[in-house]
Amino acid sequence: MVVFLLFLQAMTDLALPDYMSKIIDLGIIAGNIPYIYTKGIQMVLLAFGSVACAALVSFYASRIGAKSSRNIRNAVFEKVSEFANPEFDHFTTASLITRSTNDIQQIQMVTIMMLRMVLLAPVMGIGALLRAYYKSPSLSWTIILALALILGIMLVIFTITMPKFKLTQKLVDQLNLVMNERLSGVMVIRSFNTEEKERSRFDDVNKDLTALNLFINRTMVIMMPIMMFIMNFISIVIIWVGSKYVDLGGILVGDMLAFMQYTMQIIISFLMISMVFIMLPRALVSVQRISEVLMAEPSILDPPEKEQLGHRFSPEKKGLVEFRNVSFRYPDADDYALLNISFTAKPGETTAFIGSTGSGKTTLVNLIPRFYDATEGEVLVEGINVSEVSQNSLRDKIGYVPQKGVLFSGTIESNLRYADEDAGEEALLHAAAVAQAEDFIREKPEGMQSAISQGGTNVSGGQKQRLSIARALVKKPDIYIFDDSFSALDFKTDAALRRALKEDIGDATVLIVAQRIGTIKNADQIIVLDQGNIVGIGTHKELMSQCQVYQEIALSQLAKEELA
Repeated sequence: MVVFLLFLQAMTDLALPDYMSKIIDLGIIAGNIPYIYTKGIQMVLLAFGSVACAALVSFYASRIGAKSSRNIRNAVFEKVSEFANPEFDHFTTASLITRSTNDIQQIQMVTIMMLRMVLLAPVMGIGALLRAYYKSPSLSWTIILALALILGIMLVIFTITMPKFKLTQKLVDQLNLVMNERLSGVMVIRSFNTEEKERSRFDDVNKDLTALNLFINRTMVIMMPIMMFIMNFISIVIIWVGSKYVDLGGILVGDMLAFMQYTMQIIISFLMISMVFIMLPRALVSVQRISEVLMAEPSILDPPEKEQLGHRFSPEKKGLVEFRNVSFRYPDADDYALLNISFTAKPGETTAFIGSTGSGKTTLVNLIPRFYDATEGEVLVEGINVSEVSQNSLRDKIGYVPQKGVLFSGTIESNLRYADEDAGEEALLHAAAVAQAEDFIREKPEGMQSAISQGGTNVSGGQKQRLSIARALVKKPDIYIFDDSFSALDFKTDAALRRALKEDIGDATVLIVAQRIGTIKNADQIIVLDQGNIVGIGTHKELMSQCQVYQEIALSQLAKEELA
């Protein structure tokens, strides 16, 4: 439809100078008033037709551009949803946000301009060139002069601006990164009185981006006056030379003016193309950045469906987790984060992990739901290597509570239903009671319907952790992973929650990462990590007599009498 309408618009616009030529030569000069009225009305109707076509082209072009950008955003969102942690580490969150917003906006703008201008300009330019030559071959050299000047200017501007557009998008990434860190870390920034430092940091990036945009915009702005100068200069040349041909009888006045109009149409066509070429480099950079995301292969993939059919979870080993000589190294890291890890976590038992900061506790439990893949060795769930089944089927068996409780904007109920949309109200209340969240939920006037702001900023850290635990309980999985999920709880709430958990999920496999000895003291199996190595496995009593690292951690937190 756009191509058809653009063709109609071009034909009507190309016909207008010819009508003007005939009105002048056969109407005004000949004194034929009826002819002037007849051709004048036809000319007005053609002009209205051109305006109508242009309006419809704008409508359809905008619609195509908006829907195209919507489809690209959907594709990027779907692709990012498939990414594992290594991909997020590679692209960074700030850059992915820029690519999903600013870059796609650039593509949308150029798509609209391409449909409105680039398809029209060649038809207009070639059509006007042929008609101008037909009107006066002797004046055609003026068109060649104009085109040479325009192409030279376009080439210079294109060469100057192309490298700058890529730099612009990188600076937008940096600006988003600084803004994201500023907003997410506002409390820390205020507590250290570093507002001025952060403001200066933001100002530096902002000034660089502003300076670059000013340079690009000034370069583009210079082009328009130069183009107008060329148009006016060529008009003067045509009138100057054409008047001599008119005086010699080589061309009619109307044909000379029509030739000038066709020349202006040719220049305007190239001007439209030049405007697109100015925006195109930035859009091409955006296309490249979007393509990098869409073409990126997730590092963690599901095996082919045929292979999945041969590997099914064993009902006899429900909830069983095994590590067999597992080693792991982060991408581009020199050293292993985990080295030769082997243990078994049985259903109905609690397996706890403890160690100093950076010992690899969180890394270890992240291998179970395949947030990362083991570099060496095997991680098995219910007798099956986690890499041999689909991620969905694997994660259906796991209830995961991360170090930092994550809540979504909505209500308490919607956050708990995130684990199971079909869960009944009784199941939600039971999960809240086990997670020791029932009391503070009941204290709220709206109860389960109480609003949760983005990121759960309107609840305390302890409440956020308890709601995160309740959400995992609603799922009723075979395996629970609590990654330091009790750190914000007081000792009394911690103890009550663990007792309730023991009674409620007695048949499930429970894995707990903790820093506090009191949290894991009664675990069936405690695994002590030190610099990625297992240095002790056993009960609290066994480790106190056998593992020096565990003894040091325990004695740094509790008195000997409390550890007995």
